[in-house]
Amino acid sequence: MPNARAPHAPPYCPNPECPSHTAPVGCWFVKAGFHERQQVPHRVQRYRCRNCRRHFSDQTFDPTYWLKRADLLAAVFHGLLACSGFRQMARSHDVSPNTIATHTARLGRHCQLFHERMRPKGPVTEALVLDSFQSFEHSQYSPTLFHTLVGKDTHFVHGFTDSELRRSGRMTKGQKRRRAKLEATYGRPDPRSIEKEVAALLAAVLPEPQSIVLHTDEHQDYPRAIARLKHLEVDHRTTSSRAARTQYNDLFPINLLDLLFRHSGANHKRETIAFSKRRQSAIERLWVLVVWRNYMKWFSERVHDTTPAMRAGVTKRRLKLKDILKKRLFVTRVGLPAPWSRYYWRKVVTRRVPNCREHRLRFAA
Repeated sequence: MPNARAPHAPPYCPNPECPSHTAPVGCWFVKAGFHERQQVPHRVQRYRCRNCRRHFSDQTFDPTYWLKRADLLAAVFHGLLACSGFRQMARSHDVSPNTIATHTARLGRHCQLFHERMRPKGPVTEALVLDSFQSFEHSQYSPTLFHTLVGKDTHFVHGFTDSELRRSGRMTKGQKRRRAKLEATYGRPDPRSIEKEVAALLAAVLPEPQSIVLHTDEHQDYPRAIARLKHLEVDHRTTSSRAARTQYNDLFPINLLDLLFRHSGANHKRETIAFSKRRQSAIERLWVLVVWRNYMKWFSERVHDTTPAMRAGVTKRRLKLKDILKKRLFVTRVGLPAPWSRYYWRKVVTRRVPNCREHRLRFAA
């Protein structure tokens, strides 16, 4: 019997440089014994690729690959959506906060690839709503914005990008001196970051020439961002940010999403000690929330009929966590737009954190 029909047969070679990684043909692998481990399953089948000669196993295609505490992955997923901080989850499971951070980073990368594989790629058939959600990293002297794009009718979150800001608003003389000292040491954020990142978000979600209706507030950088995209014909409609935030407001889908950001994430509370020390960590938590919002959470908590993904025609049923974490995803097979590729490889730098660790592991997800 050919290998392709064997039970639990590997779908492809996990080596990105192997021809069988993208186009496995014929009997490209052979079984190569087993290895024992303490966790379930205790006996894991091993294989060897005929092309690159690399060894791998069934565990290589599991999202828990290379994790010592694989049993925590689902618990951390739910904890991130239950407004728990890293130290709170670490105390609950009697592990180090670094362990929770490692699992969160793994979940963030997995959810990012899952969303990229599932999201609609063709022309958008509904109006879109765009807005920027404000938070901060490391301290309140480092505000950040997360620009999100949502379907007006489906509430499907298409994606987001980020911008770092200069602290503004009312400040004492001491706070102004502190800001000046920090900017002299670490530099000032790009004043055109909002314009550039909003344009990058629209280009990633809408790469093909098309006509769209886009609802935003009256932020001055949005028209300049739209002007950068020559391939889009945009009917830009604005709503005052001071208008009542009811369901009749054109910005209601994004206002509701912002509410979920603060309600579900401990790091986005107005006054909190659980804030993200790095913007990269906040991004990874946001990808988890995007997948939960799109594919797992009901559109209405009163009427359990559809999810945003079902309304967008992406899925036919509400997904559960076991569906999200069913198999490991490889960035070399899914592919990511340029703005989101740096999120996967953890290239978002926090100015006041030296030696921001990037994702360079070759065999872990």
